[in-house]
Amino acid sequence: MDALDVARWQFGVTTVYHFLFVPLTIGLSVLVAILQTLWHRTGDEKYLKLTKFYGKLFLINFAMGVVTGIVQEFQFGMNWSDYSRFVGDIFGAPLAIEALVAFFLESTFIGLWIFGWDRLPKRLHLASIWAAAIGTNLSAYFILAANSFMQNPVGYRYNPDTGRAELTDFVAVLTNKVALITFPHTIAGAFLVAGSLLVAVALWHLIRNPDSTDTPAYRFAARFGSWVTLIAATVVVITGDIQGKIMTQVQPMKMAAAEGLYTTESPASFSVLTIGSLDGSRELFAIKIPYLLSYLGTGDPNGTVHGIDDLQALYTAQYGPGSYTPIIPVTYWSFRFMIAFGLAAAAIALLVLWSQRKGRTPRGKWLLRAGLAMPILPLLANSFGWIFTEMGRQPWIVFGEMLTRDGVSRSVSLAEVLTSFTAFTLIYATLAVVEVKLLVRYAKAGVPDVTPEPEPDDTDDADRPLAFAY
Repeated sequence: MDALDVARWQFGVTTVYHFLFVPLTIGLSVLVAILQTLWHRTGDEKYLKLTKFYGKLFLINFAMGVVTGIVQEFQFGMNWSDYSRFVGDIFGAPLAIEALVAFFLESTFIGLWIFGWDRLPKRLHLASIWAAAIGTNLSAYFILAANSFMQNPVGYRYNPDTGRAELTDFVAVLTNKVALITFPHTIAGAFLVAGSLLVAVALWHLIRNPDSTDTPAYRFAARFGSWVTLIAATVVVITGDIQGKIMTQVQPMKMAAAEGLYTTESPASFSVLTIGSLDGSRELFAIKIPYLLSYLGTGDPNGTVHGIDDLQALYTAQYGPGSYTPIIPVTYWSFRFMIAFGLAAAAIALLVLWSQRKGRTPRGKWLLRAGLAMPILPLLANSFGWIFTEMGRQPWIVFGEMLTRDGVSRSVSLAEVLTSFTAFTLIYATLAVVEVKLLVRYAKAGVPDVTPEPEPDDTDDADRPLAFAY
């Protein structure tokens, strides 16, 4: 073990942990805004209850996401200074806009929304949550544009004198074809998580207390969340299909690693399950779907998908000696876990809708258990999706330009990285307990009472004590 290994583990752990909060924040910001819009337009009290209820869960998650996200930026300077020096000119623009515009918009209007209840005019207060939601999604786009440069470098030139990538076309960075498809795919994944949370919490209250006066609110939340989940899952599948084809164009090794495909095939099959050697080079048993990998990679059922061995030989000739193959078991299984967990959440959402057909109230402990698992499934799908995206790019930190081993800080020792890794892991574990306890506590509390307090009776104030106000 050396400093590079620990630095990679630290960044992986902190990034995956941070991304547990990101999709819920992105999705819930819009869903809460929709719920408040429904209240504003209809005046129905149940929408106000749901707005305040899920709004509180959104704020808890948002606060935790901000805290954990700050660490990411510090790691670039601490553990990955050579990488930061190389891409700083490229990343500076989108990340500066994200901080100065998107995050400023997001945080400012969330503050107005929190403290503006019964103080701001209703329309202005509604506009504040929509502005915060827009800021949240804009923030995601600029960050994804920076990440997409790592997958498919565009809009730059390499300066051999400084050893840095220099920005030449900012528009090209923002319109990178990887970013243009990764953004809707990621946002759809966020709605998959948020819709699942709506269903899980509402289902818990419906099954535990079906005769509650708040049952109509929970019934709507369960249906609304289920439809959001199903629509999001559909968009995830469509955008994922497009993303797979673009990935095959810009990073063919990643597609080959997703299947553990060592030899070039035309047509190529997709294996649902494979049992073989640890590195995937020798197959003992497999369940395969013919032509599917060719279609996923090229759009043609008979298309050619290049294998790992041929691509390794090509990259060796192009970039010099070395291994350009990612860790195959990680890419193979993370790709399948991503798909399986996402589809499982969609299946449960369909089951919840079926349980409410013709006005029925959902019942049964198995449905409750499935519903409570719903938010966890898309969170796992999102996490495995990012693990596949980042690990499938290895050994490159910027594809075709910089190897991961060349991006680590040379002045940071193994002991220093190990210390910070241990500290962050313990702190994040503590924050995880706090987050879960807060979410569970307020989710169990149920929707709040929104009945306005009666106005004080000032008609007879003879016995009221005198008061002086400055």
